[in-house]
Amino acid sequence: MKKAWEIECETMRTSIPVVLEEEEQGWKDCEDSALEQNRAAELLWHSNVPGSGATEHVIVAAMQDMENMGYDVSEVEKLIDAGAAAVEKKDYAEMMRLAAEVFRLLNIAPKIPSHPYWQYRQYESFEDYEKDVSPRRYDFDTSSPLYEELTYYGWIAQICGGALGTAIEGYTKENIEKVFGDIRGYVRKPNTYNDDITYELAFLEALEKSGKGLTSADIAGQWVALIPAGWSAEDRALQNLKLGIFPPESGRCNNPYREWIGAQMRGAVCGMVAPGDPYLAAKLAFTDGQVSHHNNGVLGEVFNAVLVSLAYVKTDVREIVEEAVSLIPEKSEYASVVRFALEQCRTHGTWQEAWAVCEKRYERYNWIHAYPNAAAEVVALWFGEGDFDETMHISAMQGYDVDCNAAQIASVVAIASRKNVPAAWRDPIGDELITYMRKIKKVSIRALAKKTVRLGAL
Repeated sequence: MKKAWEIECETMRTSIPVVLEEEEQGWKDCEDSALEQNRAAELLWHSNVPGSGATEHVIVAAMQDMENMGYDVSEVEKLIDAGAAAVEKKDYAEMMRLAAEVFRLLNIAPKIPSHPYWQYRQYESFEDYEKDVSPRRYDFDTSSPLYEELTYYGWIAQICGGALGTAIEGYTKENIEKVFGDIRGYVRKPNTYNDDITYELAFLEALEKSGKGLTSADIAGQWVALIPAGWSAEDRALQNLKLGIFPPESGRCNNPYREWIGAQMRGAVCGMVAPGDPYLAAKLAFTDGQVSHHNNGVLGEVFNAVLVSLAYVKTDVREIVEEAVSLIPEKSEYASVVRFALEQCRTHGTWQEAWAVCEKRYERYNWIHAYPNAAAEVVALWFGEGDFDETMHISAMQGYDVDCNAAQIASVVAIASRKNVPAAWRDPIGDELITYMRKIKKVSIRALAKKTVRLGAL
């Protein structure tokens, strides 16, 4: 095998000069790249969610999240008005300069020692999780036809929930009600485009190649290979990975969105390949979550993975919720969130009452943060009482990151109920899942269920 220096030496020695015409010189590619970078800079400061049109300011939200994690962002917040002015003037050079300055200041933002965040334990690894939690393993026959049947229910339910939520994510309960009234079905013709599910498909590819002993690096490799673009935490992680910064550093390095919903939104697949085994589901979720998230962000994926795993062996959704909450380490801040939400469910008679208290308590968190959405999941599951239609209704009306929430809890309800998704939800979707991934453009949902079962039976 040749050494790198030998290859480069030979390349230079064998390169013969040519005279390029103006149109052959490649500068147009540089111009196109500049336009793409301009657009990316503008999207940081002001954008609209692709599926729903909701307004967001991703770079301002980065400041919000860092403050929620106990850092002083007062210096960074002084740049907000300047960024808004640059957007107004379409001054891309200034947008880029300011964005770099924002992330520089966020990286060196000082801790606020008295902030409540630091009162909780930080969970850096699955071993930390294991020390505080001991999930019970249940018997489930992965060779039985029931496994494939329930897994198909889980996948079609997740895709239906995602299609419902994509159209309305990023809005409050009040504004959703003003426009749509009482949502009991799709608010528009549904499609299966959703960035959330791409990460679950990449997880399955990694699992197929590496087995259940897979590492976070195995999953990271599939992200880089298959996923062309991400958003917030996933975008930062993909940038890290392309620079050779691998998990767990890819999830926490220069990533102010590391406790957002991006890991929580993909936990279901880990539960599907670990039916009745919440320990394995949690381990796989932690392994996957570290690619793009850290600490409470990773625990969000553990929570959904455990919910889905338990749904294979339990049919009472409230019992599933209670056990899943108990399997989040009590010393974590994430546990304080799901325990608080569960307490509101037990002490209030309606989902509206319980959700109002939760929404108020977590109003300082971005609508894409794991916390308010975890609370929303608990409330919708509790008051949905295993009924798919009602659970989807509650999830839709709560607002926030509806596609992530509805998709994950839809899997729980469908698997636990031992019933297929009602035809009104299922028929408009059909059997084809369409993605923007490399190599995986179209997937049969039934084939996806079969693949999941095959990998779960390893």
